[in-house]
Amino acid sequence: MKVLFDTNVILDLLLNRQPYVDAAALLVAKVERGQLEGYMGATTVTTLFYLTAKTVGTEAAKAQISMLLQLFKVALVDETVLKDALKVGFSDFEDAVLYQSAKNANIDTIVTRNIKDFKLAQLPVYAPDELLAVLSLL
Repeated sequence: MKVLFDTNVILDLLLNRQPYVDAAALLVAKVERGQLEGYMGATTVTTLFYLTAKTVGTEAAKAQISMLLQLFKVALVDETVLKDALKVGFSDFEDAVLYQSAKNANIDTIVTRNIKDFKLAQLPVYAPDELLAVLSLL
């Protein structure tokens, strides 16, 4: 299953944000074991670097990004994605870009803690604990 991880889920893991870190860690572990094909949006990578560098410093942020790029594939953001994101009707442009990026990469589902921001999505969108429950049924 191809899963696009929203920025907030990856941040939960990197910044050890409670009470969300456990579900994020379990999902990333599934990516590590090859049970999921993990994706991040290209814009997620730059946002992650910016936010984690402020918390853990530039060198540690570079190390974290390097580790993530070994685990995850990157869903591209190009002109088509950006133009389509403007038309999709989402209230949050960043989420619209991630959604369109996922659609263009033929991703099966999105995992996020902001499900309400993806209410217009035509792909399944799960909270981390919901996706873990779905995966346990497969």
